[in-house]
Amino acid sequence: MTIVRQPTRAGVRDAAAKLVAILPQTPLFTAEIRGVPVCFKAESLQPIGAFKIRGAWHRLTALDAAAREKGVVAFSSGNHAQGIAWAAKRLGIPAVIVMPADAPKVKIDATLALGAEVVKYDRATESREKIAAHLAHARGAVLVPSFDDPWVIEGQGSAGIEAVSQMVERKLPDPSQVLVPCGGGGLAAGIALALPDVEMIVVEPEGWDDMRRSLDAGWIEPVGDSPPATACDALQTKQVSPLTFDVLSRRGVTGVAVSEKDVRDAQRWAAAKLRLVVEPGGAVALAALLAGKVQPRPGTLVILSGGNADPDAYAAVLGSEG
Repeated sequence: MTIVRQPTRAGVRDAAAKLVAILPQTPLFTAEIRGVPVCFKAESLQPIGAFKIRGAWHRLTALDAAAREKGVVAFSSGNHAQGIAWAAKRLGIPAVIVMPADAPKVKIDATLALGAEVVKYDRATESREKIAAHLAHARGAVLVPSFDDPWVIEGQGSAGIEAVSQMVERKLPDPSQVLVPCGGGGLAAGIALALPDVEMIVVEPEGWDDMRRSLDAGWIEPVGDSPPATACDALQTKQVSPLTFDVLSRRGVTGVAVSEKDVRDAQRWAAAKLRLVVEPGGAVALAALLAGKVQPRPGTLVILSGGNADPDAYAAVLGSEG
């Protein structure tokens, strides 16, 4: 019987040690929401503009020499793509990324600029998982999913270790709740392992809140047919994995959903109050607080997971009021 490796808190700590050796910490900002100071972990300021660099580095550095020579294959709408491409370039590993043809151009261009090969697919009619699996088999390469992988989950969780150490150093209140953007749940599962005693809430766009519904039901619920359009391209995962669901369900994590207007409001707030560019998917946790879906309290930590906003779409958001 094949034993599947499980992500662990020890693995998260190992990942954090790896990352502190090669990357500066992303800043921790504080700002008040309804009179309560809230902490914001700016993963949008990573070298690739998103937290995905963490899981990519932890996963690729775990490969042996033979696996590195044959390369890796990943699938992503853009942020995991850039994380894998960045780590692969630094380690001298060939990388192929399967990306939706309608992914933001800024993300496709950035992935290509890092030296990865990009294979495009139709998000509506083709399966990225099948395409990536076929490429990996044909090339003898290692398939690196964006969230359904124990090393990736552990790597993403290093953001939680880092944030808490920053809160302690600055003598801020101990973390009491953490709000995390959720697509497939890799970041959320990693932070759940990193912060086992902190209340945790995952946030998703309305209509794409399959993790919330799955946690409520006690089993995995897919998004379903014809989900609504969303600006949160990074969170368009049609079904979460047993690996991430299991970690979050065992921790008693809950979830909320936010509207497209809530997301736009959060992007504008982040620009005005924090001077940060945050992409739609990276802003959903902040949106939940601003919209009153979750109430702020001392020790609230919000993860701003990405800043790779399409320039034209972002300009339109800043120039609008709703």
